[in-house]
Amino acid sequence: MRNRLRFVAMLAAAGLLAAACTGVDGGEQGATPGSYPRNQTLFTSGTQWGPPANWNPIMNWTYATGTVGYVYETLFLYDPLTDEFEPWLAEQGGWTSDTTYEVTLRDGLEWTDGKPITADDVAFTINLGKMETVPYHSVFEFISSVEAVNERTTRVTFSEPRYQQWANWVYFNPIVPKHLWENKSEKDVTSGANEKPVGSGPYLYETHDQDRMVWKKNDKWWGRDKLDLDVKPTYIVDIVNSSNEAALGQLLQGDIDLSNNFLPGIASLVKGGYQLQTYYKDAPYMLSANTTWLVPNTTKAPLNDTAFRRALANAVDVDKIVNSVYGQIVEKASPTGLLPIWDKYIDTAVVDEVGPTFDTSGAKQILSQAGYRDTNGDGLVENKDGSPIELKLATPSGWTDWNEAARVVVDSAKAAGIKITSETPADTVVQDIRESGEFDLILDNQRQMDNTPFRYYEYVFGLPVLESQTTVNYGRYENQQAWDLTQRLDRTKVDDLAGMKAITSQLQRIQLTEMPMIPLWYNGLWSQYSNKVWTNWPSAEGDGPKYLPSTWRGYLQRGAIKMLAELKPAPEEK
Repeated sequence: MRNRLRFVAMLAAAGLLAAACTGVDGGEQGATPGSYPRNQTLFTSGTQWGPPANWNPIMNWTYATGTVGYVYETLFLYDPLTDEFEPWLAEQGGWTSDTTYEVTLRDGLEWTDGKPITADDVAFTINLGKMETVPYHSVFEFISSVEAVNERTTRVTFSEPRYQQWANWVYFNPIVPKHLWENKSEKDVTSGANEKPVGSGPYLYETHDQDRMVWKKNDKWWGRDKLDLDVKPTYIVDIVNSSNEAALGQLLQGDIDLSNNFLPGIASLVKGGYQLQTYYKDAPYMLSANTTWLVPNTTKAPLNDTAFRRALANAVDVDKIVNSVYGQIVEKASPTGLLPIWDKYIDTAVVDEVGPTFDTSGAKQILSQAGYRDTNGDGLVENKDGSPIELKLATPSGWTDWNEAARVVVDSAKAAGIKITSETPADTVVQDIRESGEFDLILDNQRQMDNTPFRYYEYVFGLPVLESQTTVNYGRYENQQAWDLTQRLDRTKVDDLAGMKAITSQLQRIQLTEMPMIPLWYNGLWSQYSNKVWTNWPSAEGDGPKYLPSTWRGYLQRGAIKMLAELKPAPEEK
């Protein structure tokens, strides 16, 4: 894979990769459906792997890139790097009692069709959650009523306060216009395409095609006056990915300005004079966005044995994955799996006491003490009853980094005496077996940067275990004490750091003792930018902006939208 990428890089540097592969026209002619002034247009890629098909902000993970953030907006932004909320559509919001939350909109906000944005829109959007197929339906397990108390203020009354989940809701879920949505059926709300969306944000729907999504700047955006923010690109063209190799060629030529693809080998190119930049100038180059776990199916022997899972956790050479597979563009995960932004919640004493470390001899010792021994002299242990252990680790075909990481896991496990075979079915097959529980081992990474570690622990310990596990606890681990603690965390106020740490410490002890999931590495917030057309990208260095450099779904409302106001045109070449 790396050799192919180097070859692509050489071709691109020599000018042998045609700009036509993206359909980008670098000229200065007017904005037509296939051509936009290059010095006014930001080209992005990295989220959309198929033709844009819906602009429905309720459909969290399938809407066209930019639907939320560019068009639809949230009440607040949340910046994971500073752990701070920023009022956005909201002027202010907070708990007026233990069970009552009130939020007040900024004055004078309008939808892009000219209608006023009011508290009725906010109340309507929250109440959409009463529909069972809306992703945030679960909030109505603890919300008793939602009402607009005046034109700008909405009151949410809770039967049981869930401070952690609600803090997530107010920054993650966009507000939609009641006057355009109130007559939609539940099917339309949760699966309708919502073509030509009407929102409140800094961009308007312009056009789309099989290979791109095009947004045009909203010159009447409220944020220019009320936030003193002016997004710089007149057009944003998000290119549909065809392959990582194609994305790399486009980036090297300057035909893409911001790539949020995984691009192996990028470390050498950043230092190679191609006018490329990453958030960090040295390893790990990328911010850490989510944790990749090795997920054991705890309903299957021997993975249902805590001792066996602990042995496996000690067997995996994660450093080899970080250095050899990823070339140091990722970081080794904490044994807790908590992202670097959550370091303050890690109980280092618990980690030092019971956390796993790479130790092949130690893994062999755990296996032996638990009754797993090599009875036939082939170097591999058998089950306690003498039957062979033959586990399979599934990663999606074509996910080359995970496929290679899986091979490291297999080799590491073999050195400790555990037989695992790597297999690479189609992505859809991996999704099916993950949700149905018809797997031995998988890799997974479905919890992103967030305002609280609650959702991380919800993923690890979520109960009850259902026939189909679609969002949490794919390993089907059942520990009622851990789930009760997770719910206590949810009921803890977000500014009660001591209270949160007391609970997360207990959760970490359970997790590190039981190993229901085995954290391996932090996936990077894949972000590579070209300085050929736009500059002043987010950077850890100097005084540059510190926003998240990503258009992944969910990240614009994590502050990445402000990156667009910091961009500057590259100096014209003389």
